[in-house]
Amino acid sequence: MPKRVVSVSIGSSKRNSRAEVRLEGLGETFVLERIGTDGSWEKAIELVRELDGKVDAFGLGGADLYVYAGGRRYTFRDSQRMADAAQKTPMLDGSGLKDTLERMAVQVVSQEINWSSKKVLLPSAVDRFGLAEALDQAGARVLYGDFIFGLGLPIPIYRLSLLQKLAQVLLPIITRLPFKWLYPTGDKQEKQLQDWRQRYFEWADVIAGDWHFMRRFMPDQMQGKIILTNTTTEEDLEFMRARGIAKLITTTPRLEGRSFGTNVMEGFIVAVAGKYPLSEADYLEYIEKLNLKPHITNLQAPV
Repeated sequence: MPKRVVSVSIGSSKRNSRAEVRLEGLGETFVLERIGTDGSWEKAIELVRELDGKVDAFGLGGADLYVYAGGRRYTFRDSQRMADAAQKTPMLDGSGLKDTLERMAVQVVSQEINWSSKKVLLPSAVDRFGLAEALDQAGARVLYGDFIFGLGLPIPIYRLSLLQKLAQVLLPIITRLPFKWLYPTGDKQEKQLQDWRQRYFEWADVIAGDWHFMRRFMPDQMQGKIILTNTTTEEDLEFMRARGIAKLITTTPRLEGRSFGTNVMEGFIVAVAGKYPLSEADYLEYIEKLNLKPHITNLQAPV
């Protein structure tokens, strides 16, 4: 019987998907699923309770459970309610992979991208400090857009050290707020918002991080730009092609026509390992064993 990983997401049910992965070396099959609840925390919690103990790992999708700053971990109150519903099955939010796989992705694609010559927009860095640090270390000029895209304040931040100091002050407050105030959930993930924030996309050569933040605020004209993200569907690729985006880099591999979120892939690793929790060294070991590498798609190449 295949092992089963289910991402319960408060995002749109239109993005639901299922894929089977066969690992010949282990002689096992894994089923990876994503089930959206259209913004309803109560439906998500009910689904987790229903499947608890019947699946091998949960992914917490469409939201973050933890964010990090200055070596400290902060927990979102809404997400904690959902995680608490899983009493038997491990619940993963992807933070373990964000701090390992996404760091590695920047290093791997440096063979193709000269980061020191690139201006990078990272709409949300507090949930991706591994990626933020890797881009900073690679020499990119990074605009951290947490205030702009998360709080709607026209305050661009260009120094990671400043973002870390502000995050330490603000995250204890922000993580107590309703998550929908901070991030598009449910059908909001399908809607676009055109306002003053488009100018930051125009400034950047590369837009990195969370796809839903990007999609929600992306201008119509994105000729020649590069997207570095993880969760994308075939429809997302068409959305990018129509805007002239040159290249898509997904930090997780594409399966059955889409790349799954880090929460799903982290659940996959836990299911493969058959144990939880895992250390950073464990994640790195399984990333290598499973040959998890960035996937690069040239969007404007002839099909």
